[in-house]
Amino acid sequence: MTSWHRHNLDPVHTVAPEASPYDTPERRDLVDRVRAFAMDEVLPVANRLDPLREDIPETLLDRMGELGLFGVLIPEDEGGLGGGVLDYCLVSEELARAWLSVGSIIARGNGTGCDSPDAVRRTELRRLSATGKRIGAIAFSEPGAGSDLANVSCRAERAGGGWVLTGTKRWVGHALSADFLHLLARTRPPREDHGPSDGLELFLVEKERGKFPDGVSGTAIDKIGYFGLTTWQLELDGLRLPADALQDTGEEEGQGFKHSLGWLNVARAQTAARAVGLARGALEDALTYCQQRVQFGEPIGDQQAIRHLLADMAAQVAAGRQLYQHAAWLVDSGAAANVETSQAKLFASEMAERVTGQALQIFGGNGYTTDYAVERYWRDARLTTIFEGTSEIQRRIIADGLLAAAPARP
Repeated sequence: MTSWHRHNLDPVHTVAPEASPYDTPERRDLVDRVRAFAMDEVLPVANRLDPLREDIPETLLDRMGELGLFGVLIPEDEGGLGGGVLDYCLVSEELARAWLSVGSIIARGNGTGCDSPDAVRRTELRRLSATGKRIGAIAFSEPGAGSDLANVSCRAERAGGGWVLTGTKRWVGHALSADFLHLLARTRPPREDHGPSDGLELFLVEKERGKFPDGVSGTAIDKIGYFGLTTWQLELDGLRLPADALQDTGEEEGQGFKHSLGWLNVARAQTAARAVGLARGALEDALTYCQQRVQFGEPIGDQQAIRHLLADMAAQVAAGRQLYQHAAWLVDSGAAANVETSQAKLFASEMAERVTGQALQIFGGNGYTTDYAVERYWRDARLTTIFEGTSEIQRRIIADGLLAAAPARP
């Protein structure tokens, strides 16, 4: 296998804006450092390992920990960078431009699974998370519960002063290599007057890297993309957990998931940023390729059809970036941003699928080979319209919000 990056055809870096309304010197410095890391260290690894369907190597995870990328959202006094959701999204765009999986795995750090009623323990866990020494896996979805998480059937029952969990979890990325599983299970049936998420709780399953705990077995899912993170289906057969594995929300039992839904806005904004990173990667690669690919005696970039296509692609990437930055800024401001984060996620993911396909078209037959990274961006962009809430779910959220805010008509 060959790769155009191995022919010293360096991609351009002119697509990402050098200024925006959200810029600060500190934020610009962070983006510049992450961009250099992504292009110099992540991209070569992605080009080598993604075709082999291999996971992100430990050495790269360690470098990410050194740079603080697992602690963007963690306060400085707990070992993190002390950034907000906008900083987190800007970092995610840069990483996804090189490899979507690397832009995704930082969500398994950044304080995930580090809540504890004990302040000392909470700080200890967050320090480990910020340095990449505590990376988790999210076990929410099931074969019969994807978009409809309220349909989760995995059961958690009290037994012997602790819990016993039984059921199946699907789409659990990084499960085997994780230090813990953040798992959604039902402790009781929902009450009719409390909504479908009633009775759902979050559990923390501590584990050793490279092993599943007793009571858990896993089967790797054979995906068409999103390599770098092996995705698993897990079978829970009498998984025993201590009493404190239940993530205490301070509310009555069965309300834990309902009171943790704030993370959805962060996840949607970050997914939009990752989608923009993929689209930008495809566009930047296409810009380089069309200046060097000669047909009919001239670079294909001199042909009007290609130039217009590049212009449209760049405009769409810029629009996606503005949407996710505004949505992230709203989340940081404490505003209700359900509609805005869903708009950003919907537009950016659909845009990424479209733009990466257009980039592949510019590459022609070469784009349909593994010799060029554009096919990776194309495959991975398709997933962004599905995970963290499908495009159909985002449209439902947006429409619900619009109608709820519209004045009543006679």
